[in-house]
Amino acid sequence: MSDTQSDASYRVTANELRSFVERIERLEAEKKDIAEQQKEVMAEAKGRGYDTKVMRKIVALRKRDKDDIAEEEAVLEMYKEALGM
Repeated sequence: MSDTQSDASYRVTANELRSFVERIERLEAEKKDIAEQQKEVMAEAKGRGYDTKVMRKIVALRKRDKDDIAEEEAVLEMYKEALGM
């Protein structure tokens, strides 16, 4: 394959590039909107007396595998016992 054939397969088209950039920009805007909505939900929960720090931990735990959580909790208990806590 000659260099000109290789270069042709990687040629950048302005329309395609613009399309990718615009899609990324739209997704960034959506991500910002979602983050703002999450802040609003947390503020509402806090206003109703919930501990948002604990809520964030619960959300993180719900994403994890139950076996991983159980193993981590068992190790934590073992360490606490070793330290007399």
